[in-house]
Amino acid sequence: MFSGPPADPATPTMPTSSVPSAVPLVGGTGGISEGASAAASASRSWTAPLLLGAAGVLALLIALFGPGLMARGTGELRIPGAGLTTVLRTVLFAALALHLGELLAPQLIRPVRGRPRTAVRSWVVLASLAGAAAAAGQIVRLAAVSDLGITETYGTREGGLLLLIANGLVVAALCAASRRPALALAPLAVVIGAEALRAHPEAYSPEFGAALTVVHLTAASLWTGGLLYVLRTMWLWRGSPVAARALLGRYARLAIWLYVALAATGTASALRRLPLDVVFTSAYGRTLLLKLALMAVVSVLALAARRRMLRDTDPSVAHRLARREQVVLGLVVVVSAVLTVVPDPHWISLRP
Repeated sequence: MFSGPPADPATPTMPTSSVPSAVPLVGGTGGISEGASAAASASRSWTAPLLLGAAGVLALLIALFGPGLMARGTGELRIPGAGLTTVLRTVLFAALALHLGELLAPQLIRPVRGRPRTAVRSWVVLASLAGAAAAAGQIVRLAAVSDLGITETYGTREGGLLLLIANGLVVAALCAASRRPALALAPLAVVIGAEALRAHPEAYSPEFGAALTVVHLTAASLWTGGLLYVLRTMWLWRGSPVAARALLGRYARLAIWLYVALAATGTASALRRLPLDVVFTSAYGRTLLLKLALMAVVSVLALAARRRMLRDTDPSVAHRLARREQVVLGLVVVVSAVLTVVPDPHWISLRP
């Protein structure tokens, strides 16, 4: 707050004792404005964790109950353990996003001039190990559902691909812990390829569907994981707003191309896999509509953050909008996991 003009020494002043102690002085050291500012700061410090916790609970509920709710009334067969599978697949997708995002972000940070020399703490080793555990959990679930032993499950197509994914993520974690973390790109590429093949067991052009998934999953992981790393770095650089704004700008320019790749491959996959007559009557169609609605929210938030970044020199508002974008992207990851669990809609389509 601005303070008033200095007092004239010739002007008599009221003794301090005559001011009621219950009424604080406005503009002084202990004034109302500073107390209100402290209260607002305390309120903001509690609001962010509460919103993050609420988003986490919502994501867990969507993962556990989403497949069943989306399939209600469609006549599709119930998938055993669909909720648990969705949770495990969400962890797997999040691990991919965190690792790829952390490999991408240094390429955005390095050219920023005048940047602080501090770096955020790496999460990729734990994330990749969690992803490997999630893939192993899917193998165990598959064995239980199929009434097979673990070794026999490895011999199935899905079990073998899940084993390849789990091993690839373990190798990626070891690379991340080494002196050359960029070596993790090779096992991560194997993981994405195996996941794309696992997600497309259908008889109609699975190779084309797998190729679309490779591009889609890579772009989505770079967007989500890259944004998270950039936001963490901007918070660490909050004392250097010029560098923080430059970093967000570099990410925003890359995000445009990632968005184009996502939109193109997502549209092609939807047209290929979803018959028009079951858009509203299949679990796949309903889940895809929910994902599109969330992506519309993400798009609005991303555009708003970019406009504020171009308009203001202070990146705090754009940072706040980008944080909201990150939360909605987290929900998109969960809904995408649901999409990989619900049945193929061609089974209930009337189209020949």
